[in-house]
Amino acid sequence: MYTSRKLNPELARKSLHLLIVFVPPLAAINLSHTAMLLMTGLFIYYCAESLRFLGFSPPLISSITRFVLRKREDGRFALGPVTLGLGALLSLLLFPPKAAALAVYVLAFADCSAGLVGQFLGRHRPFFMAGKSIEGTLAGFIAAALAGFILFQEIKIALAAGIISVLVDLLPLGDFDNLILPLAVGLTAVVLH
Repeated sequence: MYTSRKLNPELARKSLHLLIVFVPPLAAINLSHTAMLLMTGLFIYYCAESLRFLGFSPPLISSITRFVLRKREDGRFALGPVTLGLGALLSLLLFPPKAAALAVYVLAFADCSAGLVGQFLGRHRPFFMAGKSIEGTLAGFIAAALAGFILFQEIKIALAAGIISVLVDLLPLGDFDNLILPLAVGLTAVVLH
């Protein structure tokens, strides 16, 4: 069973991850300002995390980072926020608005739901899924498919978003899933639409 010591940092981590949902509405207002905001955030995080990694503790960012760090990130640069921001930024720059929005929403909702359901409710972990649970994978598929259907009103795009989400989640990408997932979903939406 999971204790609050393990649950709270993971919920905080996924809550921060979900902040990316604000990117498509902001981009609809002004794409260039949103891109600059993402680049500025990436730069600030990179500088703060570099300082933390070197033993300095910039206020706020470093304390948040330390709270949400996973064991595998202890003693190294926490790359997840960088790949998350880059995934959203590249989606905005490479894809039409609706495909970019789907890419970012799948990154936010499918990745978070798969991670949380898998970690806290996942019981069935077949050997071929590299530690991922069937429950988490199904949650990610449903979230991605719902996002695809809500945005495009097309079953083929909804199913494709769900399938791509599952396939990328099953790859051993580590923190780079935040970069590959939105690009794969956005490209799929462009091809199918």
